[in-house]
Amino acid sequence: MPYSFRNHLVESLTRIRRPDVPLRVAIRNTAAVVLPLGIGMATGHTAIGLGIGAGALDTMFSDQPGPYRQRIARLLLASLAAGLASLCGFLIGDQLLPMLLATLATGFLGGLLVVFGTDIARVGMTSMILLVITAAEPIPSPVEAIAASALIFAGGLLLALFSVAAWPLQRYWPERNALAEVYRGLAALARQASHDDADAPALTDAMTTLQQTLLGRHRAHGRAMEAFGVLLELAERIRLELVAMSEAHAAPGANALLRADVARVLQGVAEALDAGESPSRAMHALQTLQASQEALLGDETTHRNMAAHFHALSGQLAAAVRNANWAGSRGEERAAAAETRLPRALRGSATWATLRANFTMRSVAFRHALRCAACLSLTLLVSRLWQLPHGYWLPMTAAIVLRPDFAATFNFGLLRVVGTVLGLLLTTVLLYVTPDAPWAHLALMGLLCVAFRYLASAHYGIAVATLTGTVVILLSFEGVGSGAAVMDRVINTVLGSGMALLAYVVWPTWERSRARAALSAMLSAYADYLAALAQPRQRDVHRETRTAARTARTNAQASLERMRVEPATPPALFDLASALFANGNRLARTAMSFEALLDEHESLPEEAAVCHFIKHAAKATHALAEALQQRRAPAGLPDLRPLQHELAQCLAVTRDHGKTELLVRISDRLTDNVNTLAHVIGRSPQLTMVDDRHRTGHAPGGAA
Repeated sequence: MPYSFRNHLVESLTRIRRPDVPLRVAIRNTAAVVLPLGIGMATGHTAIGLGIGAGALDTMFSDQPGPYRQRIARLLLASLAAGLASLCGFLIGDQLLPMLLATLATGFLGGLLVVFGTDIARVGMTSMILLVITAAEPIPSPVEAIAASALIFAGGLLLALFSVAAWPLQRYWPERNALAEVYRGLAALARQASHDDADAPALTDAMTTLQQTLLGRHRAHGRAMEAFGVLLELAERIRLELVAMSEAHAAPGANALLRADVARVLQGVAEALDAGESPSRAMHALQTLQASQEALLGDETTHRNMAAHFHALSGQLAAAVRNANWAGSRGEERAAAAETRLPRALRGSATWATLRANFTMRSVAFRHALRCAACLSLTLLVSRLWQLPHGYWLPMTAAIVLRPDFAATFNFGLLRVVGTVLGLLLTTVLLYVTPDAPWAHLALMGLLCVAFRYLASAHYGIAVATLTGTVVILLSFEGVGSGAAVMDRVINTVLGSGMALLAYVVWPTWERSRARAALSAMLSAYADYLAALAQPRQRDVHRETRTAARTARTNAQASLERMRVEPATPPALFDLASALFANGNRLARTAMSFEALLDEHESLPEEAAVCHFIKHAAKATHALAEALQQRRAPAGLPDLRPLQHELAQCLAVTRDHGKTELLVRISDRLTDNVNTLAHVIGRSPQLTMVDDRHRTGHAPGGAA
């Protein structure tokens, strides 16, 4: 077991992240579980309360941040899937062959949903879980089965109602919160005097979330949304300007003072967006910035480059402050900006095309779907043949634990086993000290449910411990003994986690065999971005290709993290992939500096020559991506260094020395970026060797 894998094992058990779920969300989700049960107990209809509470418990993780239309659509989809899966389980649960066919279909479709992201993947997982749970209690009567599944569906609807209950009072809060998070990040970026070239501040999870929140399929419309769109575009431009300013080293004292003022303006905008109020603090900070700028940079001949950056940034900040005043319900009538165009990748019409594109054995999602279908059916068959008590926990655990990659499957399996054992001890102690009364048990279940929802993103093992208690107490209202339920859960959890890991041993999808494709896609996206910048007037194309580059970079980084913790990953391979990732990000930084220059000026000196050079750099980067994808050394690349020298000589005769100096510096960096990537890819036999072993069935670590 490699050292990094041992470290990951210890880290998985001990690392506790900061919870990212607001406490109010955990409380409202718990209310949707506890209140129906409490009302049912009070009115003598405990079974109805149990059905609704169970439906809310199973769908609560679909209550994720986002605009209210997105949230409602997601919760309705989760509720409908839960109701249909429950109906299927109730009707055919006692028939082994039909159930095996149902688990095959549900497992495959549920697993395939990972192509649409985590939120939609949860809908597939919920369907698998409810199918095997309800199959343990089949209902012969179709009418009664429909009624029971309708209760589970109603639980999801109740959760959705609670999720949007504050909509008239907090309209646009998700959008404002997403923007505030980005502007806080920009403020932190402004405070940094310099940046590590390995980082790509433009390509952040916060910006990706913002794109999806404001431009997603179920986005809201109206004047306020137009103001949000302007703030989104301004955030992109401000970020690019800050990245470009990191290259300016003149007058460090003045630079630091002005950047501190910039950070205060951005922080004020973030606070105004959070509170939905007028950005008075940001306005005051902007006035301070403008006064400092006049005092420190009044003589533009002394600090021409730095003055140009700060003048451009000052105008962008002023626009951000104005639009922050328009953003929200009270500013709807004053918002007057063009709505940004929806990126092609986020359009609803791409759904079926995405599914069709993944119906191939080369698709990770397709392989995961087949693995889910086989594992869910096999665990159900084992539980029925062995007649395990509460055996539905076996396929349920497999459905929860099995993920598209080994690292996540191992993490969830390990933490689920540890959490279940801890839950056994926790529940035993809590039930011992709690009065033996239904209302006391209901209150205890509520506390455990809040803890589960709140801590799930902080430490999955601790969250599972609280979930164990929640489920055991919930089942006790149905007459299931708490001690037996917990012990059966431990046994079936261990078996289910083990079988999910066994599915990976039998048919693995090792990340080390996929890293080349992820890195190649990243370089290809960066090349598209460069090619778009060779058309200076196509601002919309710049934005779209930049968004695609951000997504590709995020995917490549996630691939590297998964590969890092896989067993038997060759250290040389990981080092090589890391070098490609870091040097690719340096190229992206250079491209962003060039875009910032395009945004600042209507035209560039010798623009045709500059664009000609950028096109050749994009062509070379595309060739590198293709060489990496085809597992061969790069060949036939344009020789950028002579082209860069020609461009520098051409620019030397122009009179605009400020722009010329920046363009020469950017072209020199871009040449070095591309040549370094060519050198790294040229010495990458490990990528080819590992992928070939995988294709021929001899990958290390037990691949078949």
